[in-house]
Amino acid sequence: MRLFLLQLEDYMLPCMWKQSFGVDCMGCGIQRSLNLILQGEFVAAFYMYPAIYTLIFMFGFLGLHLKFKFAKGHKILLGLFILNISIIVISFLIKTF
Repeated sequence: MRLFLLQLEDYMLPCMWKQSFGVDCMGCGIQRSLNLILQGEFVAAFYMYPAIYTLIFMFGFLGLHLKFKFAKGHKILLGLFILNISIIVISFLIKTF
């Protein structure tokens, strides 16, 4: 299993933004972060892409909301969306400057 997870890195999509302009985009690191989670490297996954856990939570909640139609689910999703965008932009700015 560990060998399979290590081979996943060979099939990751390259960042077209980074290849074209030479700088990371706001999504750079998310594939490697998911791979680190699958390998059990939870802290390293956070350092690779800080919004990874809130994104997983948001998409999990979205799936549950689509299935069960929570009363205030849309407001919770909006809050999670704003939180994720904030984390992504702030971590991008810290990484860039």
